Amino acid sequence: MLRNKDDVIGIIRNDDHFMAILRATRTLDLPDWWICAGFVRSKIWDTLHGFDKRTAIPDVDVIYFDPKNIDELTEKNLDEKLRNILPNIPWSVKNEARMHKANNIPPYSSAVDAISKFPETATALGVKLDEKENVILTAPCGLTDVINLEVRPTPFFMENKDFAFIYNKRVLKKNWKATWDRLKVNYIKN
Repeated sequence: MLRNKDDVIGIIRNDDHFMAILRATRTLDLPDWWICAGFVRSKIWDTLHGFDKRTAIPDVDVIYFDPKNIDELTEKNLDEKLRNILPNIPWSVKNEARMHKANNIPPYSSAVDAISKFPETATALGVKLDEKENVILTAPCGLTDVINLEVRPTPFFMENKDFAFIYNKRVLKKNWKATWDRLKVNYIKN
């Protein structure tokens, strides 16, 4: 049973695979970095569903915020560095200082600001390690939905009705209930 932030941090800290990924990412010494989105969400949902095996994920999202260097090639080089450390991980490194352009929205002020604008509250999560090996968790939209197995849009997506179609289409495409059957999925009504 997961009830709060400490419980979520505990399941991450006790997962050697997850910790190896966090340690590898920390070696890059990126500004304002986080491992976020589905990798974190899936760990929580797998635990709540009592799965013995980790659910396969398409990528491990590593984000950071560096407005001084928004060259996409830098991100590709960081992907490669991580692949050299852990070659069997599907790394995806993105600098959130440039991603607002791809999303056609105003610039983010930080990586956590970017996380707060992810489509679903259950995905708006990030973790990282500090220099003392403490797991740091950010959940700008809270943990209630992810812990209660609920999928709903973030406030950013709710406030921007133009994003209703994007959110609804994404949730349908992801079809998370096929893997985690206890989920309650909420759609944005047009």
